[in-house]
Amino acid sequence: MKKKFLGIAMASILGLSTVAGCATTTVEEAGETEADTQAATEENADTAEATSDNADAAEATEEAADESSSLSMTGNGDKTLHVFLYMQEHEKNIYEGLVKQFVEEHKDEIKEVVFEVTTQDEYNQKMIANMTANDMPDVFYVGPAAVRSYVDNGYILPLDDYVDAETIGSVWGTTQTIYRYDGSKIGEGSLYALPKDLSCFAFAYNKDLFDAAGLDYPDPNKPYTYDEFTKVCEALTIDKDGDGEVDQWGVANADQWGMTPFLYSNGVKFLNDDMTKVNVANNEQLKEALTFYTDLTKNGLTPSVEQDTALGGYQRWLDGQVAFYACGTWDVAAFMDKATFPYNWDLCGWPVGPSGDGRSHTWMGSVGYCVSATTENPDLSAQLIAKLSTDVDGQKAVSGITTGASIQLPNITELAYGEFKDAVNDGTVPYASNVDVIFGYFDGNDNYDAALQEFDYTYNAEWWTPFWSGVFNIKNGDITVEDFLQQVEPEMQEALDEAIELQNSATK
Repeated sequence: MKKKFLGIAMASILGLSTVAGCATTTVEEAGETEADTQAATEENADTAEATSDNADAAEATEEAADESSSLSMTGNGDKTLHVFLYMQEHEKNIYEGLVKQFVEEHKDEIKEVVFEVTTQDEYNQKMIANMTANDMPDVFYVGPAAVRSYVDNGYILPLDDYVDAETIGSVWGTTQTIYRYDGSKIGEGSLYALPKDLSCFAFAYNKDLFDAAGLDYPDPNKPYTYDEFTKVCEALTIDKDGDGEVDQWGVANADQWGMTPFLYSNGVKFLNDDMTKVNVANNEQLKEALTFYTDLTKNGLTPSVEQDTALGGYQRWLDGQVAFYACGTWDVAAFMDKATFPYNWDLCGWPVGPSGDGRSHTWMGSVGYCVSATTENPDLSAQLIAKLSTDVDGQKAVSGITTGASIQLPNITELAYGEFKDAVNDGTVPYASNVDVIFGYFDGNDNYDAALQEFDYTYNAEWWTPFWSGVFNIKNGDITVEDFLQQVEPEMQEALDEAIELQNSATK
């Protein structure tokens, strides 16, 4: 396929949802990028964007080099691979060990493997420079939202001929489908990546605050209804020092990431079935759910917009000021660290709305390892990503079974339900005891379900931005829910139409 990077506007250079956080970088034109990081969102939901010009690509690449670390591993063969990823330091140490094992196992084939790791932001910049120069690494990341554009523009290799069915069938069912693409629809066709991870947002609660209030803990097998959740939050919203000001709240939420589980649990969809039309203005389920969500703030059960700007919900959770907060699978290690979070806590489900299907819903995310379409060693590259994604010993290491430090859940379902749960139960792996809540979201059951967000299936996520970034106006009382939904739909539709146009340009 002829690459169109310089000739058309690309969408989703990188759509990543990973245990380290969630980022989406889109290229609106050949010279513009936008990065949304969850860390920024959790600290301040109103400031999650960073933009930069591709005219500065060379400078950005130099800066990326400063942030990157490269390790060269050698063998006795004649094949070379360049692996380029972003990771946190504690992740890098484990994955570096897996790559070293791979080189030793294939030393008669491999001449050199360059394992380059950088920060998330610098990764995005450097990948744009690599694409512009037509100089792609052999192995790199792709997120579900980026599969379509990466395939349409000829950057990644289908793995059907390189990865066996047993390997694919060993991982979570969601990750068997979200990296498939048939040229028109995500979820079908050839497989283009193996998962680094699968993650989701469960709900965490501070058990110490429940104890102090004399409340029963949430039932992990029976999520709260909207009304039940409101009553519990009322009991947990307290002026602790008697100065007339609330200093403990029932819940804190980040609008970009922590709002949708409340809405999804009321059956909300923002788009029609073929994801070409925005449906918010006359969406009764959305109106009901958004009213509930924003009333939590208007009624004082969450910090106000002003208070949240001064100190984000994530930090208030760590400081013991809120009883409920979102917990990504990537957050568990921090929450289990007494130096970071000196409270007892556990997991429960998001509250269930009256117009949903009776189950608690959340969103899930992933990032996958892919192989460059221009690699000179496709088979070896595919074997390497299988090592990183589905190797049993490797998954035992990254999940903490053999290391005691979990940086993600195992990709292999049999391992997750078996040795990993055993290690959690016997204390080998420090983890929330209600880990079945996460498994319930992953697998779907009578109480829980999870799915990718709708923007993971569209060509970019720009249509979602006007919605989440404007919700604070409802919380502030500046606009009603009804008027907001009427006003925001045309803006969302315009952005979605532009994404569809980009998609059509890439596939012509």
